[in-house]
Amino acid sequence: MKLLLLLSLVVLVQGLGTRVSLKKMKSLRERLREQGLLESFLAQHPSNLADKYFPGMAFEPLQNYMDDEYFGTISIGTPPQEFTVVFDTGSSNLWVPSIFCSSPACSNHNRFNPGDSSTFLSTNDTLFIAYGTGSMTGVLGYDTVNVAGINVRNQIFGLAETEPGDFFYYTPFDGILGLAFPSIASSGATPVFDNMMMEKLVDRDLFSVYLSRNSQGGSFVLFGAIDPYYTTTGISWIPLSAETYWQISMDSVSVKGARVACSSGCQAIVDTGTSLLAVPNQALQRLLSALGAGSNGEITCEAAARLPDLVFHFHGKAFPVPARAYVIRGGGVCNLGFQGMDAPTEEGELWILGDVFIREYYVIFDRGNNKVGLSRL
Repeated sequence: MKLLLLLSLVVLVQGLGTRVSLKKMKSLRERLREQGLLESFLAQHPSNLADKYFPGMAFEPLQNYMDDEYFGTISIGTPPQEFTVVFDTGSSNLWVPSIFCSSPACSNHNRFNPGDSSTFLSTNDTLFIAYGTGSMTGVLGYDTVNVAGINVRNQIFGLAETEPGDFFYYTPFDGILGLAFPSIASSGATPVFDNMMMEKLVDRDLFSVYLSRNSQGGSFVLFGAIDPYYTTTGISWIPLSAETYWQISMDSVSVKGARVACSSGCQAIVDTGTSLLAVPNQALQRLLSALGAGSNGEITCEAAARLPDLVFHFHGKAFPVPARAYVIRGGGVCNLGFQGMDAPTEEGELWILGDVFIREYYVIFDRGNNKVGLSRL
């Protein structure tokens, strides 16, 4: 019976939506550790994760860039020029390195050459995007962007001319494709998915994300459809509290039935561009204490094996994240996959639910109804 059910689901999803396969690679942290460069790199590039979410400028991911792992391929121009990008629900701009970039970080990445594209249109508009660890500058242009067979014509995007510092040099991706709302797009650039919707290139005004665990493959972003294979446990819908990032209201966070954080309610952003769970600093210390970890998140691997679920509460429902999801093992030590930050909002403290959370759920980002859907995997 189960086999028949799975076969029927496969038939149902065929022809629905456009799927972009994501490749899971070694994180930047792992590769630098293998080369003996990790400690010096971290000392030279301190990050401020909260910077990404403050208004006034458009902030792209790369906070927690040390652990980013999921990337997909797009092409820009005619004939197509390929780029590896992070599909980031925590930002709204598309940008890639250009041939005009002389920064060392551009030297070992694919660079867009507008002279090689017959469909490129230039502008005089400039682009500046700040990170917790640096910035990029460039110009805006228009061209055809292909995402897994969907041709988005006259898509505005950034051509990076400077990428100061050397942290980009080590990243395995070329650029960023933002999937958040137009309201936070730098220079008023229309996001790729907004153009997909306006040009009716997708069947439904939504996209969904599946991130595999450990070394498993099969991760994807699905544009315009929900894959029923990943929703057999049902979908819990949570309305957005702001149409900027994919922001929702969180009721509380609990361990073993006891509230340990967000006791009076807070805000949370579901962000594929952040790898870990970003936690307000005061809440982080309470959380680490409740889990028996040190102030820096270290814990013995023996104790880590006995840790309970971390339970997030949204819209009156519980969403557990087991210890195997939030414990990071490497180099013979165990650490909890949390990072402290402070980014207060008018509605209270702000949490960032990165890949540690997303890997446990099939996540549906519904622009048509301004809500997020979660289905337990």
